[in-house]
Amino acid sequence: MMAGYEPVCVAVAFSGGRDSTALLHATAVAARDWPGATVVALHVHHGLSAQADGWQRHAEAACQVWAAEGLPVRLLCRRVRLNLSVGDSVEAVARAARYTALQEMAREAHADLLLLAHHRQDQAETLLLQALRGGGLAGLAGIPRDVIREGVRWVRPWLDHPRSAIEAYVAAHGLVYIDDDSNADPRYARNLLRMSVWPALVSAFPDAEANLAASARRLSDALPVMAAWRAQALPPLLTPTVDAVPDGGVAPATAALDARLWAVQPAALRRESLRHWYREVSGQGMSATWVERLAEELPRMVAAHGVAQWAALSLSLYRGVLSWERPAAYGADAVQDAELGLSVRGAGDWPAAPWGGSLRVREVVSGGVPLSLLGDVVLRRRVGGEQFQMGAGRPARSLKKQFQALGVPAWQRNGPLVFAGEQLLYVPGLGIDARAQAAEGMPQWSIEWLPGANSH
Repeated sequence: MMAGYEPVCVAVAFSGGRDSTALLHATAVAARDWPGATVVALHVHHGLSAQADGWQRHAEAACQVWAAEGLPVRLLCRRVRLNLSVGDSVEAVARAARYTALQEMAREAHADLLLLAHHRQDQAETLLLQALRGGGLAGLAGIPRDVIREGVRWVRPWLDHPRSAIEAYVAAHGLVYIDDDSNADPRYARNLLRMSVWPALVSAFPDAEANLAASARRLSDALPVMAAWRAQALPPLLTPTVDAVPDGGVAPATAALDARLWAVQPAALRRESLRHWYREVSGQGMSATWVERLAEELPRMVAAHGVAQWAALSLSLYRGVLSWERPAAYGADAVQDAELGLSVRGAGDWPAAPWGGSLRVREVVSGGVPLSLLGDVVLRRRVGGEQFQMGAGRPARSLKKQFQALGVPAWQRNGPLVFAGEQLLYVPGLGIDARAQAAEGMPQWSIEWLPGANSH
């Protein structure tokens, strides 16, 4: 090996089709001149086509032939099972499964660079499809050119090259590839666009492919600008929920939106900050229809000091604060009058299935309870008459008064109360009773109720 060269492993997504065949071959030829470099072809078997087994055999044969010719290439294969529900897009589910498999195989091969063979027409088609579906900025930006996912860099080196260049490479090297029969199925939106719309579009506008791809590239440039704006604009709109952790830290997922500050923004900023905040707290996107509705509806409700819930989104508005709450697997009514005993032996999430959630226990430096009180706890319904002390030296007051003082909405008051014997330790929405808190300097643990988390 030549001094100064480090051995590298490059992964290439390889379906066996024309584009990925050309990219894999070109990458392996380039790697042959790099001392110690290897190329690993990653093939995903979806099981959607009766020909899938044959495609895998083709991929295996192609890599064997090239390796015999001296190209530093080998093959990894992965079979995936698609879990389809009614209304799911087969294309979207298959793509998600394929990307997961590619990521796993790349890491298994110790490849930190993964190449994909998307070209300029793919990019132009993606922009058109996203526009026809009413996509936002991220969708219209098209296929990402260079992105890092969990330590693997995904790169599409041919995104600016026309398909004709790939066809010429395949012909010049006499490469054999497979044709996926599903590419002619008009039930898939991209195929319908490619077969019925694209020829007429290019005939009328010869530069359509290049211009659409250029537009996607410019829109892609706006994404990091938007991310930088959100990083500065969103935090001033956030307020910690009343169920913050005792040591003063607030996890990002528990941050609520101060709807009073949010509502005075221009409409476009309201929509963008709402969309981003909801994804941050819930891990899901909010549909454009909901974004438009809430961006118009919420400011009026805030001005009128309204109270509301949007169960479909797990959102609630109370005292000018918009909160997201993790959906519970069971309602409070399902618990009835039952008590649930838990043996808590340390930090972690302790499932309480009848209540549809878990107790999260963490070690903290202050504001927690001694582990001796957590050993055997009981979860109970609120029955009335319970007293809660907010802080040392402050009077114990009824839960109703404490909830009102902190602005805890009625629908967030149904979580279980946590007792050690007859001593009240914790109330969701209020925190740990001051009378149960450990002395400063002692080992101590916080309690947090997580509705719907790890309940099975």
